[in-house]
Amino acid sequence: MADEEFEQVSSGASETFPMQCSALRKNGLVVLKGRPCKIVEMSTSKTGKHGHAKVHLVGIDIFSGKKYEDICPSTHNMDVPNVLRQELQLVNIDDEGYMELMDDKGNTRQDLKLEGDLKKDIMDKFNNEETIYVAIQKAMGTETAVGFKNMSDKK
Repeated sequence: MADEEFEQVSSGASETFPMQCSALRKNGLVVLKGRPCKIVEMSTSKTGKHGHAKVHLVGIDIFSGKKYEDICPSTHNMDVPNVLRQELQLVNIDDEGYMELMDDKGNTRQDLKLEGDLKKDIMDKFNNEETIYVAIQKAMGTETAVGFKNMSDKK
């Protein structure tokens, strides 16, 4: 029995959950072309001779900002991403751009690289020795910084 190896698995939380297409709403979330998107436009066509009303969805990727479109029968299910958002205090930024972040319990992590549009703003605040919280968003295996605020703003 000691020779057996077991694979490590995640906590059991799914990255997505199904929702009927007709129940989706504008400003909600949906998976389009395999990417988590915010719905920015939605229209429903009338039932045709083949029986199903179709829903036309337009969404913006929550990480890249890229636009995606899809058409789905209103009675079918579509995946909705589980999105986790948390605010962590910025402790340090190393030479390679990796942030050292601390949660409310004092646990730290250094595995998230500072990239994109926020890089300059966060670096400026950090270099001015301001204490800031970085908003981290995680969905479908992707995790990135999506915003920040000064410590004085958080209550």
